[in-house]
Amino acid sequence: MQIRESAENYLETILVLQKRQGTVRSIDIVNELSFSKPSVSIAMKNLRENGYIEMSRDGQISLLDAGREIAERIYERHTLLTLWLTHLGVSKETAAEDACRIEHVISAETFEALKRHVAPEGQL
Repeated sequence: MQIRESAENYLETILVLQKRQGTVRSIDIVNELSFSKPSVSIAMKNLRENGYIEMSRDGQISLLDAGREIAERIYERHTLLTLWLTHLGVSKETAAEDACRIEHVISAETFEALKRHVAPEGQL
């Protein structure tokens, strides 16, 4: 199933927030991404309906297996691309912004080749 870039960004953000603070609510995503509450609410509804997340009655958001798989793939790409770009001399801020764009369009084949080159022993 093809997933849109915006959905990938939301899933990655949920993963990052879970790593950082344990639990995630919609307001955390609003604050992290500086999006409006209605936009995040619609996105969470779509992610929930497509089987990527679940929300508890008290509003806690959890990644389901399909959502976690996508989030981890995008996060790995983001991390490695940011590392690679900073090693090339790009500022951390620009590297992170560019990695965020590249992570969604780079092919699996190219990413794997880059990964072997940048982190040959699987170390990120």
